[in-house]
Amino acid sequence: MGVFSKVHRFREAGEAANVNNVERFGEPAKSLFTTSKVFTLHHKIDITDSAENVVYHAETKFPSIHDKTDIFDASGNSVAHIERKFFTLHERHFVSMTGGASFEISNEILHIIKDITNIVGLGWQLKGNILGLNFELYDGKGEIIAVISQKMLSIHDKYCIDIYKPEHEKAVVAILITLQHMIRDRETAASTSASVGSSN
Repeated sequence: MGVFSKVHRFREAGEAANVNNVERFGEPAKSLFTTSKVFTLHHKIDITDSAENVVYHAETKFPSIHDKTDIFDASGNSVAHIERKFFTLHERHFVSMTGGASFEISNEILHIIKDITNIVGLGWQLKGNILGLNFELYDGKGEIIAVISQKMLSIHDKYCIDIYKPEHEKAVVAILITLQHMIRDRETAASTSASVGSSN
């Protein structure tokens, strides 16, 4: 479905790039895929290439109020560290790349169906569509960096990332992992409020 769908752009490894992405941006330079291991004590995410080789691995310490997550490459080298910080109106995730760069992403993107979030520290913008499960990442010049798509109705929380600027690959992976945590937090908050409402 991912190849032909203009709404949901997810595809599995080995499938052709989504037609909508190709029409708008051309063939991606590289594509990565993620699968979350949702039933482990530590929340783990594997990021694989088109041949299904693990190229990055993310692991979250549990329990942790700050949702501390570390990302490593296939050789075990540190790539990035992510922490959630709470503020009065919303939460923010701070990302520290091993090379020295740092940036933050706020979950304000998740308050409405479609929005634009500035990634503070990089000058990038993340344009999200929650209903379509698609996100587009642009640099400061408005050029596409990557398209992130989530698989519908998957208990293993699968994503596909089409990367158009491979020089930013590690930052894209860090943003994807942060985005997954933000969406998961949103879903948890929604289910919690729904259960509280039904019990009243």
